[in-house]
This record gives sequence, structure tokens and C-alpha cells, in this order.
Amino acid sequence: MPRLTALAATLPDTVPFVGPETQERARGRAFRARVGANESGFGPSPRVVAAMAEAAAEAWRYCDPDNFELKASLARHLGVTAENVVVGEGIDGLLGLTVRLFAEPGAAVVTSLGAYPTFNFHVAGFGARLITVPYRGDGEDLDALLIAARREKAAIVYVSNPDNPMGSWHGAGEIERFADALPEDTLLVLDEAYGETAPDGTLPPMLPLRPNVLRYRTFSKAYGLAGLRCGYVVGEASLVRAFDKVRNHFGVNRMAQVAGLAALADHDYLDKVVAQVDAARRRIAVIAAANGLRPLPSATNFVTIDCGADGAFALKVLQQLVARDVFVRKPMAPGLDRCIRVSAAPEAELAIFAAELPAALAAARTA
Repeated sequence: MPRLTALAATLPDTVPFVGPETQERARGRAFRARVGANESGFGPSPRVVAAMAEAAAEAWRYCDPDNFELKASLARHLGVTAENVVVGEGIDGLLGLTVRLFAEPGAAVVTSLGAYPTFNFHVAGFGARLITVPYRGDGEDLDALLIAARREKAAIVYVSNPDNPMGSWHGAGEIERFADALPEDTLLVLDEAYGETAPDGTLPPMLPLRPNVLRYRTFSKAYGLAGLRCGYVVGEASLVRAFDKVRNHFGVNRMAQVAGLAALADHDYLDKVVAQVDAARRRIAVIAAANGLRPLPSATNFVTIDCGADGAFALKVLQQLVARDVFVRKPMAPGLDRCIRVSAAPEAELAIFAAELPAALAAARTA
């Protein structure tokens, strides 16, 4: 038998998330409310759907390996040049390339304990050394992250703003001060996947581009294109150019490129979705409070709900909701694991969540 590399042999057979489809196959039936994966149940713009339908007949053609038109459109949208943008297979794929490029095996990579697990998956996969610091007050602790980055001479420090899984956020000024205080040779991976749904003043201005910061954004959330896998990184040109050394040049398919262009052009639809997300967040908060639970403030397309006890109880709540065909997820790190997380969704699905939550709580309390 061929042998795995020494590193690969040490890794567990795992994926960062168990998909709802996997759970549906195991259960033998579909979920009635899919409110756990932070997708946009509001869907993509009708203009995007029309553009994809028109492009479907050209699926026989390879995509543009340079992503030229999409990069140019993103550059105009962001007020930068195309040399400051790289497009990839969602933020997840771009995070893997980032670790490969900037973290040698054994190098320290700093993140928050309980932050986005796919990033940790890539750190392990490329043999870097993960250093974690706990959250503070349900938010990423920038001071502790800075101390750890300096102490460990970190190659990379990861921050999501707004944050997944808690929905919290830092103001732009706090993020800028954090970036400026990092060692010059430490890369800040700034994950802004939920930036479109955040309050004004959350995202720092795009310019000037800091030489040690890469900013990650996606079409998966507010644009409703999670299934197409298309994201992008913005940064200083020499950092961005390095992605050409390792990226899958045909990784962003033709349909995704067409969809991204159409999505960027439909500003009115994006505004509509952001308003729908805000209304859904308020609806989820009302449902939680009506059941004696505490919804946390959210700048994302989900609401994290404090179940009022420990992680074991929150897990029972999740399991009871799943048993009632309501797909949700929860944080797993100590301190955060007292919560469940519910995605913003159309009213039909939130009504199912509202109807099933009381019984799920009752069953969890007696289990």
C-alpha cells in the first residue's frame, strides 16, 4: 500500500462540520427548517439566477483561470486595483492557501478558542502549531491575541469580524489598532465573511492597504451563493500575488464567476437581503426571549442564543430541535458551548423554529 506522509498519518479522519445532508441521510428524513449553516435562505438575486441560466449552456468551456472580469469588478467595488484581489473557492479554500503560503511546519498560528474550525483544520493539515486564547465577554479578545502573537512570534493571527460563532463584533478603530500593533512579520488574517450584515463602523476603510493584513470576503452569505463556493482576498499586491504560486487556477468555475459579477451589480437586492436579515435577527431574538432564553447581539446573519445553563444542556436543546426536524448548530468551546446558533431565514422556517422550541426545551430539561 502507498504510504501517507508522516504529517498526514498523524491527522484524524475528520471534517470541520457535519453537513445537514449527512444528518438527513442518517435520520432518514429531511429537516423542515434549515437554520444552522448560516446560509442565506433568502436566496440569490433573480438577476443572478438569470445570468447563471444563460451561462449554463457554456459549461463545456473552462473558466477564465485569471478570474479577470470578476477581479476587475471587485476592484471597482472596493476602490482598489485588480492586483490587490485574488479570487478563490470560498473563504475556506483561500484560508488553506494562506496557511500553506505563510506558515512553515511548526510555526505558531494564533486564533481564538472556539473560532472558525475550518481555519484550524488547515493549520493542522499543513503542520503549523495552533495557539488559542479564550474569548472575553463572548467576543474575540484582541488584547490576548496580540500578547500571544508577540510571545509566540506568530506567523499568522486569525480574527473574524464580525465573529462566528458568537455574532459579536469590534469597531473598525479597534481592528486598525490591533493590526498596527502586531509584529511586522505577523500576518493578520481578517475574516470579514459577515461584513455586509454588520453595523456601520465595523469594517475598516479598505485603503490604505496594510502590508501585513489580508481581508477575506465571500459571496456565500448576504449574496446567497454559498453553494457556488466563491470568495476573495484583498491585500497588498505582493501578498496577493503569492497566491498565484499555489492556487488552483481553474478552481473558481465559470458559473461562479458569472454569478459573482451579476451579484455585485445588483445593489438593490443586496440592500433588500440585508434588511431581511435584520428583521430575521429581531424575530429570532423575540422567539428566544419568549422562551426565557437570552439572544446575544449579532452583526451576522445568525443569532447566538444563551440557553442559560451549561454546554451539556445546550447540546440537549440542539438534539431535541434536530429530533423535531429543526437543523441548528452550536459553539463547542468551553464557555461558548452554553449557546445554540440559529441562522436568519425566511419566516416560514422561523415559524417552525418558534413552534418547536418550547417542546425542545421542555424535553431537554427532563432528559
